[in-house]
Formats: sequence, C-alpha cells, structure tokens
Amino acid sequence: MDFRLTQEQSDLRAGVRDLLAGRYGREALRACVDAGGALDRGLWRELGEAGFFALRLPEARGGVGLGMPEAVLVFEEAGRALLPGPLVATHLAAGAVEGAAEGAAVVTAFDLGGALVAHLGEADAVLGTTSLPAGEPVPSADPLTPLHRVASPPAAAQAAAYRDEGALLTAALQVGSALRTVELAVRYGGEREQFGQPVGAFQAVKHLCARMLVRAEVARTAVYAAAVTADAAETAGAKLLADEAAVRNARDCLQVHGGMGFTWEADVHLHLKRAWVRAEQWRTAGEAQELLAAELASTAT
Repeated sequence: MDFRLTQEQSDLRAGVRDLLAGRYGREALRACVDAGGALDRGLWRELGEAGFFALRLPEARGGVGLGMPEAVLVFEEAGRALLPGPLVATHLAAGAVEGAAEGAAVVTAFDLGGALVAHLGEADAVLGTTSLPAGEPVPSADPLTPLHRVASPPAAAQAAAYRDEGALLTAALQVGSALRTVELAVRYGGEREQFGQPVGAFQAVKHLCARMLVRAEVARTAVYAAAVTADAAETAGAKLLADEAAVRNARDCLQVHGGMGFTWEADVHLHLKRAWVRAEQWRTAGEAQELLAAELASTAT
C-alpha cells in the first residue's frame, strides 16, 4: 500500500498552511489568547468557505467530495497553527447540522467523556443532540479551550457514533502540534547561544530534538495509515501515538527553551496545554488501550 501523498494532496496541505499563515498567524493567536479564547466567527466562516468543514461531503450536497486521508492533512495543519474552536465536531456535523458545512454554525460535542463540553458558550448546537444544554463555566488548562460543565449530560451513545472519526481527526491535530514544536525547538536551538555557540550544537539538545522528530513522524505515519484503512484498532493506536507525541514533544520543547519556555510570551506552553485537552477528547489513552487489548485478544483466540 502506497502512503505517499499525491500532488493534489500536497497542494491541499500547502494551500491550507498558506491560508492559516495569512489569516491566523502568531499575532492573531496571541490576540485570541489575550481576548480570553473568544471564537472568531469571521474566521470560522472563512474556514467554511474554504471547504474545511464540508471537505468530506459529496459534491452533490455542496461539499468538496474528498475523503479521510485529505481531512487528516487539513487537520494536521490546523493543529500546527493551534487553530482554536470545536473543529472536529463541526466537521463531523457538516452533513447533519444546518450551517455547519458553511461555517455559519459552531457545533461542539460531548467528546470529553462526561459532563464537560468545550466551547459550549459559543456553540449553536451539540453534535448528536436536539437542544443546546445549559452549562456552568469551569477552569480550563488551555486558555483557548473554554470548558463548561453540564448538569445532565446525555447518554454516551450520542457521541459514540462519531468516536472513531473524531479520534482520528483529533490525532491529526495532535500530530500537527507535535511537528510544530519540533520546529520551535530546532529554531530556538539555533538562535540561543551559550559558551559562544548555539545551544543546538550541544549533543544533549541534538538528541532531544531528534527524539522529538522521530516521535512526531511515527505518529504521523500511524494517522495517515488509519485514515486509509479506517480500522478502529489502528485509529486507537494512532490516537495513542499522537497524544504521546504532542504532549512529550511540547515538554521537550520547553526543556530546549529553558526558562524562556515557561514565560507567557513563549508559545510552547500553549501547545502543551492544548495537547493535554486533546488527549482527553474522543478517545483517551485508557480507552484506546482497552480497544487494542480486546483486538489482540480476539485475534489470539
């Protein structure tokens, strides 16, 4: 099976990267943080117009007509840019909720395994439900992912139908973040000097960055493979690897930055905090491990 990107897929990824670089660069990211994580409805509509949410809808229904392999490329770029908002839920709702495909509606989901819902205060709908529940704001580790607690969450089955696709798209976001922190670490290692030379010249820093790259590339390969096979076990494995890559790479990037990485001005902590939240969305590490164990047990008998 050939997992190399086609020219059309490479062009799609490059186009999304250019779009986000122009519309949601570092200044916009920091402005969003300063604004308390408020969702930019104008940007949301632009994403809809660019086909972000309708990517997998058939052309006959106004969509782009592409598949999951293309979707993970797009979501990888969104993760790289730390694009905020319930991207996965709105994408999954494109064919079910009016306005979601066009970016006119913001759709969130009960994807945190309980009563917590991200971006509920700005949502127009919740995936799999018929009404928008009331929620109480609670503190969030990520300043760009506001959380609300719902008193009576619906049955878990309402989100279960989307769990595999939601987990894979979230894994793609994690991969994008993991790859971005590799870039940040390498760049800072080349700029910061100690003892008359860049810190990136020291063997310990080189090895740290090399491990980050390997971790991110292994996760990316697993996500791409699961997008092609659509296998539930491979999706669970991809989510496990992507969550680990995003969290551990962000931590290693902090280490490369030293004391600077812990300051509010650095972007590294934003990647770490987002990775923590995403690791709890759609399928946690424990849930993925249980699924993989069950799959192994079934093949062994």
